[in-house]
Amino acid sequence: MAKKQVDGEGLDIPDRIHALPVRRTGPVVAGIIVALLAAMLIQGLITNPRFEWNIVWKYLFNENVLEGIGYTLLLTVISMVVAIILSVILAIMRKSINPVLRGVSWFFIWFFRGTPVYTQLVFWGLFSVLVPKLSLGIPFTSVTFWSIDSSVIITAFNAAWVGLALNEAAYLSEIVRAGLEAVDPGQTEAAKALGMKRSLIMRRIILPQAMRIIIPPTGNETIGMLKTTSLVLAVPFTLELQFATNAIANRIYKPIPLLLVACIWYLFITSILMIIQSRLEKHFGKGFEARSIVAEDDGDQLDGPVAVSETKKDRIVRGNDVKMIGLNA
Repeated sequence: MAKKQVDGEGLDIPDRIHALPVRRTGPVVAGIIVALLAAMLIQGLITNPRFEWNIVWKYLFNENVLEGIGYTLLLTVISMVVAIILSVILAIMRKSINPVLRGVSWFFIWFFRGTPVYTQLVFWGLFSVLVPKLSLGIPFTSVTFWSIDSSVIITAFNAAWVGLALNEAAYLSEIVRAGLEAVDPGQTEAAKALGMKRSLIMRRIILPQAMRIIIPPTGNETIGMLKTTSLVLAVPFTLELQFATNAIANRIYKPIPLLLVACIWYLFITSILMIIQSRLEKHFGKGFEARSIVAEDDGDQLDGPVAVSETKKDRIVRGNDVKMIGLNA
């Protein structure tokens, strides 16, 4: 016996039309073509003897390669932590009422965004030549309380992460500024009306909400930073992953297998960073997703007709509206 078709009020639906789904051959054909091309690419990668996969597996866990991975991750973490701190400071300075702070922030962003990161790394590598000594004393006088050779502090490793961090801070500051400006100004006004200080408003009200917008592009910048560390050869810093694989390739005259080794490790680390980014996005987007405030069984018992094309999100919103109306009654 066929099941009777009823609407949301339990009434029969006369002459109900059983529509068939529209056949879409275009996506099916496109999917088949793409699958064939992908299969051909994979077959070429596996069967082409010039890739020399035996050498790839031999050097994949080489001690010099693993050491290079460690330095690459260390450079990425230090550079991003410093860049994030600087970017928040620069974004707040851009929104300051003090014209000097706004001007300094604008100049920093203009300079470091306007020059290539490779050029900046070369500059930091030559810093000890340009400034032989770092000293602390009374400005515009010869009185010096403390001094030290620049080469002691600005080592190749320090020059590498400083150059990367300053360049990245200029880009991140614009991302942070966009996130701060996306928060409704009325929330700041309400917090001021409660007597909260500007610093407290920024920490408790503005930044937590802005993180929902800041996290996705910051995750992309972190992945980009991981790959940008391959440019620290300009300093020169010669212990990161790309240089380590290049050194082995030059020694055994096998550039392609060692490039594949570097690609595999970069892809592996990038995949982990993408998972972390996804988790962070979910964490900071908790208050912005449609969530049901009624019991799971209540969704099917709500009065009124339900549209056939209604999505799960629409049902959650409708259920929440009904619940709130009942609470306000």
